[in-house]
Amino acid sequence: MYGEGEPLVLLHGGFHSIEMFGPVLPALAGRQVIGVDLQGHGRTLPFDRQMSFANMATDVAELIKYLGFEKADVMGDSMGGSTALRLAIDHPEVVDKLILVSTPYAFSGWHEYNAQGMKQIGAAPEQAAEQAAEGMKQTPFYQMYAAIAPAPNNWTKLVAQVGEMLGKDYDWSDEVRQMKVPTMLVVGDWDAVRTSHTAKFFELLGGGLQDAQWDGSGMNANRLAILPGLTHYTIFSR
Repeated sequence: MYGEGEPLVLLHGGFHSIEMFGPVLPALAGRQVIGVDLQGHGRTLPFDRQMSFANMATDVAELIKYLGFEKADVMGDSMGGSTALRLAIDHPEVVDKLILVSTPYAFSGWHEYNAQGMKQIGAAPEQAAEQAAEGMKQTPFYQMYAAIAPAPNNWTKLVAQVGEMLGKDYDWSDEVRQMKVPTMLVVGDWDAVRTSHTAKFFELLGGGLQDAQWDGSGMNANRLAILPGLTHYTIFSR
């Protein structure tokens, strides 16, 4: 936890940790920031419970209550965004406002290249994960994990768990239509998540369906930001 002010929970992307938000912390002055290392990530010890967005969303809901907050704003990136979205769907009573970065509401929101990679690991998590985990040891993902994880030798297990979860097909569009939590969607114009999908996401939230009128009276509480020159991997580092 960092700072003082209204609570803001940060949920990192897959294979990341709360360290990924370091570049934006100065912009969050005046907020009490609660950085969460999700299941098996960062400093959180690995355990054998099935990894799912719903399970991790429940973890976050229980944490918010444990810390004594009635509600908190929640910002999630990619895997953390899907967890945050599930949190707003399953536990809306603990979410004040929601920021979803590079987050699809359905598996079809990923570009084909990214979707195929997830499906490959998801289809044979143990076998495919071993190869993927070895290849990822040359990336910043592994370097960060190895530096702070309490059990770095669980890297392959983490890749298998995350890959199995991310490779599952899902479509939460019906639940998104029912959401009441004010939500901001953020995506890079060269993101792994299709910008057209994010625009459709905004429409499911009732956004962009009409002219807001000269006085803005036609807007609801939801917002969409497409950031120029940014990718799935640089959106927090530039």
